[in-house]
Amino acid sequence: MKALTYHGRHDIRYGEVPDPAVARPTDAVVRVTTAGICGSDLHIYHGNPFSPELGYTPGHECVGVVVDTGAQVTRFKPGDRVLVPASAGCTQCRSCAAGFTGRCENAKSPTDLCYGVSPRLPGSQAQALAVPHADVNLVALPEGVSDEAAVVLTDNAPTAWYGCRRARIRPGETVLVIGLGPVGLMAAQSAFAMGAARVLGVDLVAERRAFAAELGVEPVEDEDVRAGIRELTGGRGPDAVVEAVGSDATIELALKSVRQAGRVSVIGVSHNKAFPFHLGLAQIKELEFAIGLCSIQYELPPLIALTQAGRIKPEVVVSHRFPLSEGPKAYALFAERSDGVRKILLDPTA
Repeated sequence: MKALTYHGRHDIRYGEVPDPAVARPTDAVVRVTTAGICGSDLHIYHGNPFSPELGYTPGHECVGVVVDTGAQVTRFKPGDRVLVPASAGCTQCRSCAAGFTGRCENAKSPTDLCYGVSPRLPGSQAQALAVPHADVNLVALPEGVSDEAAVVLTDNAPTAWYGCRRARIRPGETVLVIGLGPVGLMAAQSAFAMGAARVLGVDLVAERRAFAAELGVEPVEDEDVRAGIRELTGGRGPDAVVEAVGSDATIELALKSVRQAGRVSVIGVSHNKAFPFHLGLAQIKELEFAIGLCSIQYELPPLIALTQAGRIKPEVVVSHRFPLSEGPKAYALFAERSDGVRKILLDPTA
């Protein structure tokens, strides 16, 4: 089959790889109809921090149709339309049974928990994908949910919802979202769905701020971002901050911008092993601080219902579509953040 493969920093290639197959009785194989490029895929593109190995298929966002199942798969059959959550769990431990696949008790390595970060679990930017423990790691797609919306539901939307849930957003509050890429945009939609009265947005890219404004976000346009936040909140600061970048500077901005006794929720991926967390500031301000990685399966049920009801619109974050064969070009565009890029979808059938 055709797939993208990772060969080192800024080296994504399109070519032939072996067809996936059912290797264990709990496996399934999905024919991919639409795949996505996630912001966290850029961590790999810029030099994989998760694995030194090369030649495997990246990607952890896709929807498709089941084409084969193992003998022990009971919830799915060939022909079923499904989304594949980015987080991969097992069918054996208590955490995964409760939907908390990110806490899988049987995972031997963090690379077991997500597709496309190492050869241990080849990714979804391909014509087909092998799915382990399919009864946990596939979700049936209801009628009326498009491929575009469903791809965003595989990772970006649940991660955003998780971040807002852990920020404990309450009706009538003012929320600040830092980073207005797909996850940040979905965090804004999630905050509104949870009852936020106002959502402020910070991003370095003017086009992203402008697009967020179309969704009801109040962008912070001041060169002095902290001063702009203070002005927009009457000097008080937002009630909650959802940080969707993962850099030291943006996490620090979140901690310093939130109001007294406010909440900060970090969902941006950070690789800093020694972040200078200002405990004195957090203590004086009585802050609540949450950080973690989303278990997609746990967060999905309300998001699918909200999507069906039109309360959130995951598909609006999609800006570009490419055939899978142009995957290397798509990665380069996404990394440059040019041409108004937000979310890129790949079509393996084109």
